[in-house]
Amino acid sequence: MAQAVSFLESLSGITIGDIAQGTDCSLSDNADATIEILSVQPIESAGSGSLTFIDNPKYATALTSTKAAAVICAQRYVDSVPDSVVALVSSQPYKSFARAMGLMFPTAMRPQPIIATGIATGAFVDPSAQVEDGATIEHGAVIGPGASIGRDALIGPNVVIGPNVQVGRNTAVCAGATVIHAVIGDDVIIHSGVRIGNDGFGFAMGPGGHLKIPQVGRVVIQDKVEIGANSCVDRGSNRDTVIGEGTKIDDLVMIGHNVVIGQHCVIVGQTGIAGSSELGDYVVLGGQTAVNGHIKIGSGAQIAGLSGVSTDVPPGVQLGGVPARNIKHWMRDIARLRREAAQMDKKR
Repeated sequence: MAQAVSFLESLSGITIGDIAQGTDCSLSDNADATIEILSVQPIESAGSGSLTFIDNPKYATALTSTKAAAVICAQRYVDSVPDSVVALVSSQPYKSFARAMGLMFPTAMRPQPIIATGIATGAFVDPSAQVEDGATIEHGAVIGPGASIGRDALIGPNVVIGPNVQVGRNTAVCAGATVIHAVIGDDVIIHSGVRIGNDGFGFAMGPGGHLKIPQVGRVVIQDKVEIGANSCVDRGSNRDTVIGEGTKIDDLVMIGHNVVIGQHCVIVGQTGIAGSSELGDYVVLGGQTAVNGHIKIGSGAQIAGLSGVSTDVPPGVQLGGVPARNIKHWMRDIARLRREAAQMDKKR
């Protein structure tokens, strides 16, 4: 068997004290803040020198026997932490653990170049394109005329950046992605195989055939957005498709033309959002959700996975099912169907 390879090496010399300071966790007065943390591991298998966390009560039993050097936990779990383990107390353990991992594995926070910083000899950059200092453009990438690439941006292998596209500073566009008809903000991550700015699905349908409607809008992606591998964002037909600041999009998501997505939304894999729909801020769409075109989903709404949303959704509600409805009603309907099915089985 081939020797195991570690693709992401952690920084050396990070102590419990460093983690406490970097995550705003509190330590007990007698805790040894000088202990070095060497790895992060799940709570049930954590060993010497490792950091772990607990945020879900189902792991409470594992906490009492963990062999980790330190555990990030809420105050209510402190009494269950073994005497040999340092407790780092946080009001939001999972977020604190994420910050700790960012300290230990800084290269995992953003895609890294395969080559050194600069423009690879195998890349093509049109003479009219503008590339700011510190940008990396890897082999096989094509930067079209009039395009602009911001400072410290990463353009991965075989990426295509179309004419006049703007890519912001510290933004990463990973291998094989294509970006056309788009304006991309700062600190954006576009993962491998993403397609941004292609034609929206627009046709004037009728007898004798379907006439293609020219798609003349753009895609506007604001700062700190992340788009997962092989997702597609169509450009607008006669207005812009917009993805708001801080929104996180999973792999294999389809976003149609003219869609407007608010800030800090979460859209889980295999979701499809039809054209001209609007999402408010902090909307959550579970996996394989289908959103009909020309509807509005209010800020803070949450839609369970495998749901179909066909009408406007008020702000702050929780829906599920096909068609999507109040999540309590949906769960009650499922429970009733299960009872009826069980009764039918008994009669057979």
